[in-house]
Amino acid sequence: MSSPAAPIQTDALIIGAGPVGLFQVFELGLQDIHTHVVDVLPFIGGQCAELYADKPIYDIPALAYCTGAELVQRLQQQTAPFKPVFHLQQQVMALQAQHDGRWALRTQQGTEFLTKTVVIAAGVGAFTPRPLGLPALQNLEGQQVFHTLPTKPSVQDQQVVVVGGHDDAIQAALLAIEHQAASVTLLHRRSTLDAEASLLSRFDQALSQGKLKFMTAQITDGLLSDGRLRGLQLALPDGSEPTIAVDQLWVALGLTPQLGPIAQWGLSMSRKQLVVNPENFSTSAPGVFAVGDVITYPGKRKLIVSGFHEATLAAFGIAAYLRPGEKIPLEYTTASPRLHRLLGV
Repeated sequence: MSSPAAPIQTDALIIGAGPVGLFQVFELGLQDIHTHVVDVLPFIGGQCAELYADKPIYDIPALAYCTGAELVQRLQQQTAPFKPVFHLQQQVMALQAQHDGRWALRTQQGTEFLTKTVVIAAGVGAFTPRPLGLPALQNLEGQQVFHTLPTKPSVQDQQVVVVGGHDDAIQAALLAIEHQAASVTLLHRRSTLDAEASLLSRFDQALSQGKLKFMTAQITDGLLSDGRLRGLQLALPDGSEPTIAVDQLWVALGLTPQLGPIAQWGLSMSRKQLVVNPENFSTSAPGVFAVGDVITYPGKRKLIVSGFHEATLAAFGIAAYLRPGEKIPLEYTTASPRLHRLLGV
């Protein structure tokens, strides 16, 4: 029997890989503090990548215009010299103080960390898949019911039902066809779909070729036999309640932010936001800092540019916490040889 992996040790662990979390990596790098970053999403970028990837942003300094995806890409380039380690598709569930002043953290997937400081940059919360809301199907998650869709699904000769009406649902239906599902049915509560034109064109082509079915319907119940999902009870607009066979149910109803376990960590909060000291963005727990939309303080504004300012001051606060009694100098990237060395320029 293999022994459990030793905790990952670091000086700073950042929870959240959105724009503010990424800029926090950069600012801590300037303080010569290496970071590990945990995020529940399978990719870097947070809200910008998930909700605004192709939408314009006009209030980033020195950038008259950029998309969410472009902003994330630029931030990744900026953090590259500091070689952050990302742990994606993981949600931090537990935060516990240790007798030596460090913090132990554990993710839902079992990864453990031991860190001197923590920075919570969780935005409006962890983005988790919006659930279907049928208790009878909860025990089938990851077996026949999937809220996080596999990149290489095993669906050959399987009857796949996809629920949703946006880009990710249509992509999932097309993916099931590509991997030779026996049948693919897309269910949506409305008769119209909201997706990119190119996706809709591919969807319409597959529909006309008989490769998939589209139904305006809602699932009211799952039909189980011998512990397996065999069918779905539907409600149609005309009042009828047919059933359809299913082997795999893919739920693509988008993501919803949840503050989640953070609310249970004993940190001072006000209206579901972490209370911080705006001098250094420390929370009520020594060594735990917070920046971005997850925090509150007098005059707080939920803007990306505000989060960048908060990350800068938090980095100075973290450096002072890690190096008590040591003067933390203010240096400029234009002229500082030390910063040039860290940046590799």
